[in-house]
Amino acid sequence: MDDATVVYVHGNGNKVRKELLKAQWDTALFGRDMGAASRMAYWAPVRYDTPLPDHRTDPLSGGPPPVREAPDPAEPRTPEEFIEQTLREARRQAGPTPGSRSAPAGEEQLAHWLAKMTYSAETLGRAEAPPPAAAPPDLAEAVPLPLFLRAPVFELLVKRTFEDVYAYFFGGVGEAMREVVRGELAGVGDGPLVVLGHSLGSVIAYEVLREERRDVTLLVSVGCPLGITEVQDVLALPPAVPAGVAAWSNVSDLRDLVALDHWLRPEYGPPGLVTDHLVRNDSDNHHGITEYLRSAPVQQGVRRLFGRVAIDPAE
Repeated sequence: MDDATVVYVHGNGNKVRKELLKAQWDTALFGRDMGAASRMAYWAPVRYDTPLPDHRTDPLSGGPPPVREAPDPAEPRTPEEFIEQTLREARRQAGPTPGSRSAPAGEEQLAHWLAKMTYSAETLGRAEAPPPAAAPPDLAEAVPLPLFLRAPVFELLVKRTFEDVYAYFFGGVGEAMREVVRGELAGVGDGPLVVLGHSLGSVIAYEVLREERRDVTLLVSVGCPLGITEVQDVLALPPAVPAGVAAWSNVSDLRDLVALDHWLRPEYGPPGLVTDHLVRNDSDNHHGITEYLRSAPVQQGVRRLFGRVAIDPAE
């Protein structure tokens, strides 16, 4: 039997070049470059003309947020305004839906997800960054949105996440993204196979595996939005463990706004194949891929197939 292989599917936003991105994921998961034993389903060129520079850290994957010198006077003043602005930008990024002059079916569902992300962030902001004891009584009026909601890292996370998800479902690029995953899977031998998707990448990987039977020893989703009703409403097929998947490990942080609903097991049958894990992801947005790849559930699940090359970060 051939050796084990892992196929990665990256998440939202532009990324560094394919070879470097694969090496970064290898290092976080295994502690070294895995060569031909790992493959990156690199769909970023479907949405972005050129990759990020090698030296640039990707804020969506948990890097430092962009620095804002001064508040933008045109920025939204309420959560409702923020939601509408993000929807407009998503439509612009996705472009017109082929053959349609109206809002695409399903947009309302994704708008509800965006609203829940925004209001969850508002709640987290109050919990994580309480106003100072000496704050004046009118602080809530002076700062209509909590710091967490106004922070560049949150705005980037929600806007880019929503734009790419919107483009995947409604912008006519979903098939091209899935074809990238199919191409990487086609090059894998007959040994044990791990498919590991992050964020939107977990949705793309899942839909490919639902379309066509492929024997997968372990499906791993991290920071995954597949538990969200609004996302399930726009999937091509009803929620279910893809045929051929022997086990599915779903890993998330309770503060990860992209995941939001952290429990796949009740909705993705048959019973007994999905295991949900809660971990602590201390990246700036609690969604960073490096922190997820270093978490114990991901490390231990992969180690069973790859042996001691999977290194526990505590060792």
